Amino acid sequence: MKKELLMASALVSTLGVASVAQAVTATMAGSMKIGAEFESADDVGTDSNQVHDQSNFNISLSETTDGGTTISTSFEIVDEGTVSADDDNAIKLTFTDGSALELLNAGNAAGTHAAGVPGAGGEQGVGGTTTNNAPGDLDFAAGSTALGVEWHSAADFLTDGLKVSASYSTDNGTAKAAAARLENSWGVGATYVTTAGDSTVTVSGGVADGEIATSGTQATSDKGGFNVGVVAVTGDLTIGVGYGDGDTFVSSSTNATNQEIDGSVMKAGIKYVTGDITLALGVTAGEGKDGAFGTADTTDDSVDSTSASVTYAVASGVSAVVGYTTVDAQNDGASTTDDGSSWYIGASMSF
Repeated sequence: MKKELLMASALVSTLGVASVAQAVTATMAGSMKIGAEFESADDVGTDSNQVHDQSNFNISLSETTDGGTTISTSFEIVDEGTVSADDDNAIKLTFTDGSALELLNAGNAAGTHAAGVPGAGGEQGVGGTTTNNAPGDLDFAAGSTALGVEWHSAADFLTDGLKVSASYSTDNGTAKAAAARLENSWGVGATYVTTAGDSTVTVSGGVADGEIATSGTQATSDKGGFNVGVVAVTGDLTIGVGYGDGDTFVSSSTNATNQEIDGSVMKAGIKYVTGDITLALGVTAGEGKDGAFGTADTTDDSVDSTSASVTYAVASGVSAVVGYTTVDAQNDGASTTDDGSSWYIGASMSF
C-alpha cells in the first residue's frame, strides 16, 4: 500500500503544476482494413479461409503547462469482430530539455528500444490451438505491471545520436494465487543512430528482469533477458536484423499448469520502396524449452516463418496489399496446428 500511495502522490504533485483546467488539444487518427485470408494446413489441422474486417480509431490528447511541460496521453478503440478498448495508455510528461517521464502503464524500457526490423504487410498467418511456447518477438522477456514508470532521455544523451530509457514497475495489487503473475520488473534500453556512407544505421537493444509470484511452486528462473538489433536505411532500401534471448512464463489458473520458458528468437527483414510499390520480406526463427514450474525445461518448441508482401499505394491513404506466409512449427518435437501457409489479399484506408 505504501508504494501505491507514493506513486499517487508523485502523480498528483507533478500534474499540479498546471494552472486552470481547460479543454486539451485532441488529434485523431485511424484506419480500416478489409481483406480475405486463405490458410493451408500441413500435417495437422484443416484448410480454412476467412474475411478480416478490422478498424481502429485513436485519439491523442496533449496540453502544455505555463512552465513548458507537455502532458499527453492517448486511447484507442479497436474493432476486430468485437469492439474493445486499449486501456494500456500512460500519462506522459515531456519536459523543456526533451526528456520525458511516463506514469502508469509505462511498459518496459527494454521493449521500448527493441529494433524495428522490417516485416511483411498483410494480415496473413497460420492459426490453431497449440501449446507451442517458442517466442516470436524480440522483447518477449521484457515485462511490466500497470503500476510503473519509464524515463526517457533527451536526444543526443552524452553523445550525438544516443537516446536511453529506464523503467520500473511494481506489484499490481493482485493477491498471490495459483496463477503465476509478474510481481515487479525493471528495464534499461538504448538506441544509437549514426551514419555510414550513404546509410543511416540504428543500433538498439535493452536488458530486462522481473520477479514471478505464485502461491505454489516457484519457477526455476524469473522473467528477464535481453534484445539487440541493427537497422540500416540506404535511400529506399531498409535492412534489419534482431536477436532476443531470455526467460518468460505462461500463467494458468492452476499452479500445476503454469509454464516457464527458456527461449530465443531471431528476426531479419528487408524492405524496398519503388514508386508507389513497397516490397517486403521477413523471417523469424524462435526456439523455446518449456516445462512446469520448478522442473527442468526439456521439451523443445520452435516456430520458423517466412513472410513476403507487395503493397501498392492506390491513392493518398489508400493501399492494396498481397501477402504470403509459410510457417514450420514444432511443439515438443511434433507438428502443430499452426504449421502451414497462408495468403492474404486486401486493402486499407487510413487518416
